[in-house]
Amino acid sequence: MLETLSGLLVYVIPFGIGLLIFGLSQRRASKRAQETWNESVEAGLTEPTSLHPQIDLSLCCGSAACVTACPEHTVIGIINGKAAVVDPTACIGHGACAAACPTQAISLVFGTEKRGVELPVVSPTFETDVPGLFIAGELGGMGLIRNAINQGVQAMDSIAKLSGMKRGDRLDVLIVGAGPAGFAASLAAKDKGLRYRTIEQETFGGTVSHFPRGKLVMTAPAKLPIIGKMQFREVQKETLLGFWNEAREKAGLELSYEEQLLGVDRDGDGFIAKTSKSSYRTRAILLAIGRRGTPRKLGVPGENLSKVTYRLADPEQFAGKRVLVVGGGDSALEAAATVAEESDAIVDLSYRGDAFGRAKRKNRTRVDAAIASGRLTVRLSSQIVSITKPAVTLKTTSGPIELPNDAIIVCAGGVLPTDFLKSLGVSTTTKFGQA
Repeated sequence: MLETLSGLLVYVIPFGIGLLIFGLSQRRASKRAQETWNESVEAGLTEPTSLHPQIDLSLCCGSAACVTACPEHTVIGIINGKAAVVDPTACIGHGACAAACPTQAISLVFGTEKRGVELPVVSPTFETDVPGLFIAGELGGMGLIRNAINQGVQAMDSIAKLSGMKRGDRLDVLIVGAGPAGFAASLAAKDKGLRYRTIEQETFGGTVSHFPRGKLVMTAPAKLPIIGKMQFREVQKETLLGFWNEAREKAGLELSYEEQLLGVDRDGDGFIAKTSKSSYRTRAILLAIGRRGTPRKLGVPGENLSKVTYRLADPEQFAGKRVLVVGGGDSALEAAATVAEESDAIVDLSYRGDAFGRAKRKNRTRVDAAIASGRLTVRLSSQIVSITKPAVTLKTTSGPIELPNDAIIVCAGGVLPTDFLKSLGVSTTTKFGQA
């Protein structure tokens, strides 16, 4: 009897210890997920900005397969035994969570019941209700690099089938945007022998080029025309852009930078596209621009000076300079903290509000640490009123102040291209938690 009991204990005790460890691990994971959700609520960041998971709790078994599959790691957590979207704004629409769910409890949707997401109406061939005008990539709601690349190629396949291609003295297609979708579409156009022109209002790489230095860009294998497979799964921004630049040079792509599309007029079965540099007659147009649109300007004297930028790319470029960051959201706090942490710049952060209510706690903590170390000065309830080469003037509650200044980083969001789309005649629809 004792021998039997001893034998059982050999198995029961390790099993019980394992069960206890598993339970404690699950409890800690649930606590972390709840804390992440609390931070999102505190910062007012509870509405996803693009394609995201919607979880049917009646089907969810709490396996955490979705948590493991998510490449962003923080988006989904397990709370009280059920999956929950705890960091909504971090979701990039990868869709791995839905594929990993063993009970099909996850569907991918745009918008929520409270907040709709306005998207252009496009056909399965990526053509809008304006014949000859196509949309691919982030503007259509697909922010994931792999999806954007695939859409750019697929849209060009559809464009190549239009009547009237390779005829006359006009372009076959004008590609607007040189991010993942526009880059892939340009390669596809060249591969098909189409007469194309690619314009980009900023720099090569689109949104990716403006990510902070060293940021991990979550992607997945994709196939580029002419070049072949991209095998990256988790790669830093610089590595990915380096690969793209090599591919661009190898393929002999010609891109026009700092050229913005201003308007489009109908021209028979094609268009006349007016840009900030020229005018083009073209059979088709592919819009491969981001949903962030054009950076929002401050509208103050001196804003056109070269020292004013609208995104942080490399903090080291500000070494030894007097820098002013403008904004109160996560991008502004991240920019200010990063420059303060990674360079010897003198950094000021100006925000018109009296508190950083729209930023996540981790970014507010970084700012607090930079303030405590003397590397950053925060100026709440302040606004820029004018900019000169050597200085910047702020309006504050105690009166105007002038700060010596070498560089300004404006993080005031972007002007969404919705009105521009409507001016072209493109219909839009608003999704409220719909696929």
